[in-house]
Amino acid sequence: MSTQTAENELSEDEYRGLELIRETSGIHQSSFWKELDVSSRKGSRIVESLVEKELIDREETVHDGHNTYYLSPTAADLEFSLLMAGDMLSPFVGDEEVDAQGDTFSQWVMNLAYEE
Repeated sequence: MSTQTAENELSEDEYRGLELIRETSGIHQSSFWKELDVSSRKGSRIVESLVEKELIDREETVHDGHNTYYLSPTAADLEFSLLMAGDMLSPFVGDEEVDAQGDTFSQWVMNLAYEE
């Protein structure tokens, strides 16, 4: 099932939950249902549905001394094209420090200009 098809089949609460996870770039399930203002049981059902439809990832974790899950958008949900200029990935992706006056950054900016 495609991501778009799965999204079209969401209930209003599921859609609100998905948007919350996307806006926060990830949230603990123990906070998720509180932010949505739903019961923990209903929050768990929403999460189950979103995981089943492969719209979010759920990973076991400990938060504030309690076992819970960390909910995050799936990698398919991320928009990598915003980091691209032609076939060049943004030099700001990675661990090394980027020189704003350097050739790598200049080439990337030039490729942005040529895309328009």
